[in-house]
Order: sequence, then structure tokens, then C-alpha cells
Amino acid sequence: MRILVFANTPAHVHLYRHAVDRLEAAGHDVLVLSREYACTTDLLDYFEMPYRVYGDHRTEGYSPLQFARELGGQFLSIGRQAISFDPDVVFGRGPYAAYAGTLTRTPVVLVLDDEPGDFNHTVSRPFADCILSPAVTRRDLGADHYTFDGFKECAYLHPDVFEPTSAVRDHLGVDADEPYVLVRFNALDALHDTDIEGFRPRQRQDLIRRVSEDATVFVSDEGGEMDLSSLPARPYDLHPALIHDAMAEASLLVADTGTMATEAALLGTPALRYRGTDTHEYGEFRALERAGLAEQFDSYEAVRERTLELLADEGATDRWRRRRREYVGDLVNLTDLLVDVAASRGAVERLDRSTKRILEPRSQSL
Repeated sequence: MRILVFANTPAHVHLYRHAVDRLEAAGHDVLVLSREYACTTDLLDYFEMPYRVYGDHRTEGYSPLQFARELGGQFLSIGRQAISFDPDVVFGRGPYAAYAGTLTRTPVVLVLDDEPGDFNHTVSRPFADCILSPAVTRRDLGADHYTFDGFKECAYLHPDVFEPTSAVRDHLGVDADEPYVLVRFNALDALHDTDIEGFRPRQRQDLIRRVSEDATVFVSDEGGEMDLSSLPARPYDLHPALIHDAMAEASLLVADTGTMATEAALLGTPALRYRGTDTHEYGEFRALERAGLAEQFDSYEAVRERTLELLADEGATDRWRRRRREYVGDLVNLTDLLVDVAASRGAVERLDRSTKRILEPRSQSL
């Protein structure tokens, strides 16, 4: 079989990397189509995934008009490469996968989460043969929409596929018992981030100064514009492939971005998310809050005080790790599911009985 996968962001690389390895090991021909965005191609190189680049994505203030202009040129490259590859099934999300599947008359599998906005769902849903999403997703995308008990991050952070290593502390230059906090600032440059504001510059500086009194602070600034020279913090500058090991060893993650907060929670690291002006209710976060693995805050003062409270709580690490063992181990290993769906060319009716039991028609699970 020939399997085409779209990996447009670093998170997409992680989502598919184990499935790509297994499909290639089984003798299938896999091609990943990607764009130059943040560290996406760095990760593809690190994990030695077979990929080609179809365009780039600038990390500045974004708008639907900019997106439309960007998409036009990318579609030409996507069409040319998709036709040349001639896939049997296409995996992805949004207009990219929908277009490639339509052009090559190939079944399309969309793997979606509870992101805000309707654009990606609206343009891709009519062209999808199979839509997969976590059961906590609140949308119903029709007869071909199936849910599973887990998160898309379970493709790479489920205990069956991820084993953290404390060796990352050597790379970070911190002692074995030295507490450190990862602070993640969002670039807010995706289409669904338009008009959303996270931590303000003064809040960023105040948070770093306050946290540094109790722990070493590493800052991951997605926009790459923050000057840390006068602040008591270090830039997180390890290879991006090591970020999950770094999160697993951290005492705490504080962020105004969703993906890394979800990842930290699934790793058993206390995850605090500042919502800023983002009013969207994410089904994933609601589930993680119920499990006691993540917390969200509407005010800066609240997230700052909770951060300091947890750093002073000597039992927090053990509580979160226990909660992870109790909650995450029972979730679906999404990599297994992706491999099975690929082998069936996106046809749920061709899946074996054990895999079918994992999936629930969305219309029946609401």
C-alpha cells in the first residue's frame, strides 16, 4: 500500500511518527507531506521520516486572507506531489488532506480534535471517508465520524509507546533533584488563534521572576521574540524532539498554549494553562481537569498564585504521577488504531472486531 500523511505542525509529526515507522516496517510505502513551520521539518529529520515539503507558513499575525493566499500556492505543490505518489489512503486534516484525496480519488482519513473554529471541519468533512476524534470532542461530523477513548496525543505519549528518561536533565544542565519549571509562550499564529491574546509582556516577565525564586525556569517562546537577557530564566534550547522528556521531568508546566499543556498532563506533570482571551471550551481540557491532571485559569493572577502554590507543595509530583497511572493507562493507544485504519484504507467496516470495539459512531455517543 501507498500511504500519504500530512504533517503540517510539530504536533502532527508526533501524532503520526510511530504509525509511519510501523507501516514502513510492514512493507508499506509512506510519504509525509509537510511545510516549513516552526520545528516541523527538524522533527521529521530527527525521526528519519520520509517527507517532502510543499510550502511554508510564516509565524506572524495571521488572517483568513493570508491563509487563502498561502493555500493557493501550496495546493499546486500538493497536487503535483500527490498525483506523483498515487496513494491508496490519505491521512491529515483540513483542506490539505481533502484536496489531495479528491484530486487522486483516494479515501481520506481525518484525525481531528476539539480545536476552535469551523473552517477546517467545514472544508474537509464532505471529502472524508473516515473521521477519528477523541470521545471528549463535542462535535458531530456525520455518519463517518467515529470516536475513541483517548486523546490524539496518545499516539506518542501513551505508556505503551513512551518511556521518559531522566538523562534529559544532563542536557538541560540541572541536577537530579533540582526543581525546574517549563514556561511555554504561544506564538498565536494559527488560523484559529486569530484575535486571541495570551500572556502579555509584563505578565511574562513577572511570572518568570516570581517562579525563579523557587525553581529553575526554562522558557520555550514559540514566537522567538522574547529577550531573556535581563530575566532569571534560561531559554529552552534542546532539540525539539526532547521536549516530552523535558516535560516529564519538570516540576510544572505553565503555558498559554493548549497542546503542550495537554502533553504535560498526560505525562503526569502538573499542567497550568492561562486562557487569556481564548473563550473556546476544549473537550480535552475538561476531561483532563476532571482527572486532576490539568487546570485552566481566566486571570493571570490566579495562574501565577497556583503556580507558586504547587511549587511549595512537596507532594504534588507524586499525586500527579499516581493520577496519570490511573487515568492514562486505560486510554486507547492511538498508534495501534492508526495502523489498523491505514491497513483498511479508511474503511471502518473492514477493521477486525477488536479494533471496531474501540470505535464508537459519534452520533451514538452524544
